Amino acid sequence: MAGVYRLLTVVKEGGGLRPDSAAGAAAERCVPSTRAVPASLPLSLPRPSYFLIHSSSEDHHQQSHGHINLTTKHSVAALQPMEPALANPDPISSPKPATKRSLLSSLMEATAVSTTATAVLHRSSSFDEDSYLISTLKPSELKALDELKQLLSSAAKPISMWGVPVAPPPCASEDGEEAAGRTDVVLLKFLRARDFDAGQAHAMLLRCAEWRAEFGADGVAEEELVGFKELEGVVAYMHGWDRRGHPVCYNAYGVFKDKAVYERVLGDADKLQRFLRWRVQVMERGVRLLQLRPAGVNAIIQVTDLKDMPKRELRAASKHILSLFQDNYPEMVARKVFINVPWYFSLLYSVISPFLTERTKSKFVIAREGNVTEMLYKFIRPEYVPVQYGGLSHPGDLQNGPPKPATEFIIKGGEKVDLEIDGIEGGATIAWDIAVGGWDLDYGAVYVPSDDGSYTIVVEKTRRIPASADEPIHHVFTAKEDGKMVLSLDNTGSRRRKVAAYRYFVRKQSN
Repeated sequence: MAGVYRLLTVVKEGGGLRPDSAAGAAAERCVPSTRAVPASLPLSLPRPSYFLIHSSSEDHHQQSHGHINLTTKHSVAALQPMEPALANPDPISSPKPATKRSLLSSLMEATAVSTTATAVLHRSSSFDEDSYLISTLKPSELKALDELKQLLSSAAKPISMWGVPVAPPPCASEDGEEAAGRTDVVLLKFLRARDFDAGQAHAMLLRCAEWRAEFGADGVAEEELVGFKELEGVVAYMHGWDRRGHPVCYNAYGVFKDKAVYERVLGDADKLQRFLRWRVQVMERGVRLLQLRPAGVNAIIQVTDLKDMPKRELRAASKHILSLFQDNYPEMVARKVFINVPWYFSLLYSVISPFLTERTKSKFVIAREGNVTEMLYKFIRPEYVPVQYGGLSHPGDLQNGPPKPATEFIIKGGEKVDLEIDGIEGGATIAWDIAVGGWDLDYGAVYVPSDDGSYTIVVEKTRRIPASADEPIHHVFTAKEDGKMVLSLDNTGSRRRKVAAYRYFVRKQSN
């Protein structure tokens, strides 16, 4: 008989309702009014503690008849509060179930040999981000850094990159350790892009400085580029941070499948150049979120959605963007995550591969269709993942401060999970959000009063959530008496495990 899991949640103080909900208009905000600091994630906000309990088959029989009884015997599987996200960057540790592999998918993985391990949701050691602390450099790397500084000390004119002076290099004793440290970060990016060959790194840096001057890159972030309003938040946009504090840039080119949109934006050489300027603008805004300090966050994460991407039409644009970014934004991307990867990705990859360095290709992570949410949760917390990818973050959610943290869990194939939010007082208003990667399961919600003489209230009638659902569930309920909310996710009709996340907000009745 299929197992039933209960995720017991104890209501804590400090919650609030989403301001866009009907009941949330008069509710207290659950986030501060200041903007999130890119250097760290908002891990100090109140969050639920929970206990995972595996029900016996006897209890499942009682549940099948609609009876919910917490006094039934259970075998405790875990009894500990959820750890902070940064302490455990890989919360989804269950092994991936065996799946049949098609020849095409195997060929696609073989094309990007360095990412084979990540295609099955395991992080490779090649994804360890390089350190910018001088104390961690090898003697040969220190020597190359000194050589590059010597080459730049004789520069004909001062050079700055992203607000950091690099030529002549600042001196720690004269200009301060912080200024010298920031310069070291930028110089190390160029050195690593050229395998610590000081001469090649110097030439690359000078070419980049020349391009930035000609392109006007320092001021492009503030420009109002006409004709790209419809692409903002759709084609390329910065949204949130990953578990280690890196800003995340999303790219999705499926909109260009529409020939009218393609012709309007990329139809000729002039339009392509304007598009490239807009794309550089997005990148420059992302770089401004970086700290560029030895112990700071010094790179972004790029998530590229290949769903519906017209491969032939975007070939020229892809080459231009890759070449432009690789030459002028060295080591600015810590990881490149490709999602919704179609079967023809191997063909596209063979086209762009010659334009990529081995170092760049080593950062690739591949997520085929159906594994998108699980892959993104591996690197990004659910409250920062956009709703269209199985997360809880809507456009504009991050403008007023860090979001309410979510609790992550796994729904195994053939199992049912009950999320029980206990300790709700009469008159209190509770709101909740739930997202499940891949959905294709049944969902329902009931309120169970504490008084044995009261009736269970069906808050949301059980319904099937299709795999195509691209919005999380959001609901608000005001309790008339003390009790608990039970949110049910029934995956007994599927053999596939699914990652999921939920959060709740409680506002007690004011006196």
